[in-house]
Amino acid sequence: MADSRVVPIQEGAGAKRARSFDSSADMLATGVARALGERARRRRTPLLTDASGGEIALRPTLSAVDVHATGVRRRRPVSKPGRTPAAKAAPSTVTASPVTHTTARTAKASSTSSSVDAGLDEMVTFAIASLRRAAEVIGLSGDDIERQVAATLAFVRRRLTGDYAVDNFGFDEEFTENVFLPLLRPLYKSWFRVEVRGVENIPSAGGALIVANHSGTVALDSLMTQVAVHDEHPAHRYLRMLGADLVFKTPIVGVVARRTGATLAANPDAERLLASGELVGVWPEGFKGVGKPFSERYKLQRFGRGGFVAAALRTSVPIVPCSIVGAEETYPILGNLKTVARLIGAPYLPVTPTFPLLGPLGLVPLPSKWIIEFGAPVDTTVLGPPAADDLMVVFDLTDRVRETIQQTLYSLLLQRRSVFF
Repeated sequence: MADSRVVPIQEGAGAKRARSFDSSADMLATGVARALGERARRRRTPLLTDASGGEIALRPTLSAVDVHATGVRRRRPVSKPGRTPAAKAAPSTVTASPVTHTTARTAKASSTSSSVDAGLDEMVTFAIASLRRAAEVIGLSGDDIERQVAATLAFVRRRLTGDYAVDNFGFDEEFTENVFLPLLRPLYKSWFRVEVRGVENIPSAGGALIVANHSGTVALDSLMTQVAVHDEHPAHRYLRMLGADLVFKTPIVGVVARRTGATLAANPDAERLLASGELVGVWPEGFKGVGKPFSERYKLQRFGRGGFVAAALRTSVPIVPCSIVGAEETYPILGNLKTVARLIGAPYLPVTPTFPLLGPLGLVPLPSKWIIEFGAPVDTTVLGPPAADDLMVVFDLTDRVRETIQQTLYSLLLQRRSVFF
């Protein structure tokens, strides 16, 4: 029985908070237990069931080893009626060995090589037969043509294999004989119709110095003299020409000049060639003679300081004067563009009746009639090598050679019937 005098204690704010916390904790625990039970129930629920609601057992997963061991094969899909797939070509079950492929390739290469060789043989046979027929038409022997073809093929083979000789000055005798001189002979024989006189004055052996006049705008006179010495002389000697430094600085021209026997117009080189028994050619007028106007044709310019005479005296070789008529009319110089020539670094830039008016056609020389005469040789052995240091002797001998060439030119001009005939 409760005491009436006992007054109930009123609950404070702290007690209310404690009771609220206990109820919240109970609610959280209840929620966690409910969630755990639901999750456990879901794990026990089967993913697959049959029509009656019973659980269907899952098939075990087979590895690759198990598949091969058990012989399990994947069933092929059955094609539907009316949709027959296109039949594929069955792959060949025969595999060729590497030896078979190699043999096939070798056989194919051999057959190709045989066909190429047969084609080349047919071409060579056809070319020789054509040349023989052409030779018969123009009156030449077919055997000579075949020998020339054989020689040409042998020359090409030697050039490709490097089986040829070049001397210390760069002279290539085989190139000069088989390439350079044959290119000049049509000009020499058919265009200029060169007539050679006094070739017997050139010694058959030993050193000699040929001194000639220079003219014609382009130095064709030196080239024609080279052909004349080789083709007309019984010994078929090669003329080793002395050229200006501009010749050897010009692309292609310098290389060809070296290969054909030319060298720099300097006393050391000239003396070496003469001492070794070579036939040397010099044109003392230089560019003054080649570039002189047509109004001064066949009038010799100054022969320099006589360096060529000194070289002949030191080596005790004869001096052969050479006079050339016809070169002055190949490119008659009517004017000279000196300003343009200085800009391009040339000694002169000629104006001729055909150049530059006709453009490239102006480079074709006029077909003048040429005469080349070799005079009697001047003996230098009586003076001896010490005379090369005596300027009076050198100048006197230089004037004698120059006067001989000048008088011969006048005589040949009187004998010539026409400029072009």
